[in-house]
Parts: sequence; structure tokens; C-alpha cells
Amino acid sequence: MPIGPFRAPPIRIQPYYGFRNRERLTISCRALRSGKRDAGARFQPSGRWQALRTMVAQFASREVPDIAVELEICDRDGTAHRNRAVTDEEGYAHFDIALDPAQELSETTVWEVVTFHWENRDGRQAVDGHVLVPGRDAALGVISDIDDTVIETGITGNLGAIARNWRRVLMQMPDQRLLVPQADVFYTALGGGAVLEDGEGAAGERLPATHHPFFYVSSSPWNLFSYLVAFMKSRHLPLGPLMLRDWGLNRDTFGSGSHGAHKTQAIHRIIESYPALRFALIGDDTQGDLTAFAKVVADHPGRIRAVFIRRAGDPFTPEEREAKATIESADVPLWLGDDYETGHEFLRSIGLASDGEAEEIVRMVDRTGQGDPGSTEKGAP
Repeated sequence: MPIGPFRAPPIRIQPYYGFRNRERLTISCRALRSGKRDAGARFQPSGRWQALRTMVAQFASREVPDIAVELEICDRDGTAHRNRAVTDEEGYAHFDIALDPAQELSETTVWEVVTFHWENRDGRQAVDGHVLVPGRDAALGVISDIDDTVIETGITGNLGAIARNWRRVLMQMPDQRLLVPQADVFYTALGGGAVLEDGEGAAGERLPATHHPFFYVSSSPWNLFSYLVAFMKSRHLPLGPLMLRDWGLNRDTFGSGSHGAHKTQAIHRIIESYPALRFALIGDDTQGDLTAFAKVVADHPGRIRAVFIRRAGDPFTPEEREAKATIESADVPLWLGDDYETGHEFLRSIGLASDGEAEEIVRMVDRTGQGDPGSTEKGAP
């Protein structure tokens, strides 16, 4: 039996954000061995080398297979139910649970709390997880990219891209990272305002919800989940489930061609989970978001309310020009701009100013004192 410094750290469970509708609940977690330095993934202000140690700990994950994990959920009447899963070779446990009887949705969007149970050498353990539940009054959902849409991650792409951006990725804490200008104002406003204000609602670990539910789809690895959540909280962005990727050094999971497939599959899953919602899609032009979104528009006619693409990269490819034509031929409003301030004029021009979310965007932009946000790029690329 290992002793002293050779003793392995205890097993902990890292919960990820889940989501549900009336019939099904989906949530995942990961079993990791974690010492004191990286337990809880706390990103406190620190010096350069401490920041490096913190970030290296996120990527040097020691996943644990074959761990039994139980997920405890409660009915509306308070009856608790447990569902069991076993972690796979990468340490993940996935729960996709049929809710029987079907669980009614609340009037407004909320986060519900579930509990993961497992055992390690210290005995029985438990940790809370959070599940987003869009409310009955929600008519619009938002599905957003993360990388270079709200934060310059520098983490997706090929090995050369990672090497060029190692300093930002490994040596900056979440509150030091660059936010895309006006993304916080635009996203918070598009969320339609907070359901629970400070001092209201449930105490404890319940997360703040926005009237319009947000979902995030990114090609960043699951190792960055806690880092990205910390960034969103520090910049007051609406929280929502994150669909990240399990990175591997192979063509299927690491090649750039898999980014679009991952995003498209995740978006399909979200849209199909909420047939009563229409969705706004937000991305950028650095990783094929326009092409991926065009496929979503074609596959889900009538379900996409608008597409927002932040221009940050090179001129459009022939594939992206074709994608632009696909979106426009479906009569889905398409915004192509280099900053979020131009959303004011665009929303008015496509008639969204009569919608509650558009009016709130206009009010939020006006309150920042930015004045006229400028023109909207709507012409051919």
C-alpha cells in the first residue's frame, strides 16, 4: 500500500451543467484524482508561476475509470430517485434519464439542483450539480459559441495554434482574459433579464437564470469547463450548459474538421429537446460557425429566429458564401459584423425591435452611453 508522498490523491467528481425538458434529464460528470492544488479549480489572482501551475493542473487530469456514481434527483413532491452509472475509460459518467412521471416545467426558466454520490478512500461523498430548465414562458433560446465569440481562447485548432497562444492559455486567470467588446452587454440583454434578482429566490448554490435560456457549444476541451465558467461569472455573462469536447490526439477528435461536426450535433440535440422554442445562434467566422449554422437552418426549418456571426477572421471561403446564401434563402435574419454594438441597428432593421429581447438590447446599449452603435455589415462578403 502506498504511503507518504506516493499515496494517490482521493477521487473527486467534477459535475458539468445539465439540462432537461418535461420528459428527459441530461447531465454528465467526470471522476478525477485531485490534490489540494487543483481541487475545486479555484482561479484566484496569483503570480505568473502559480497561474501556470493552476492551468497545467487542468490539463494534467488523472481520470478514473470504473467508478460507480449515483445521481439523485427529486420529483416536484420531493420524492428522491437515484440513477447509477459507471465512469468510462476517460472518467466520464453520462446520465440521460427518462423522467417518469413527466416533470412539469416552472413558469420561468430556473436552475434545479441534483446531487452526485460516490465513494473514495475517505468514505461516502456527495457534490451538487445544476440542471437548466427553460420555463413555460420562454419563447426564445440562445445557442452560442465561446471561442473568439465571447473570449479569445487560443485553445482550439491545431498544435501550431496552441503553441502560438500558450502564454494566454496557461498564464492568465479567467478575470485576466480578454472579453470580446460589448459581449457582456449584448448577451445579458439577449437573455431577457434575470429571473431571480439578488436577495430573492432560493438561497445557497442555485445559479442565477435568465428568462431566455442560454446554451454554449465549444470545441474547447472539458478540462477548461471550470475555467470558462469562472470567466463567465467574472464578466456577468448568462450561464448555461456547456457542450465541450473530449480532446484526443487523433483525426476524429483533434482535427479541425471535427469542430463543425461537434457543434452541429450539439445544436441539433438542444433544438430537438425544446420543440416549443425558437433559437438565436451566435458564433464567429474563425472556426466554421457560419457553415455549421447554415446546416442547422436547413435541417430545422422555422426553428431559427436569427443568426449572428462576428467577423474576426479572413475573407469568406466558397463554402461560407454558400452557407450565407442558404441562411438568407430560408429568410433567417443574418448579422455579419465586427462588434456587438452594431446589433442595435440590425435588430431594428429585421423587425426584432418589437420583441422583448430586442427592446432590452436597445435599452442596455443606450444605458452604456455608447450612442449610435454604427452600421451593420449585411452585404456580400
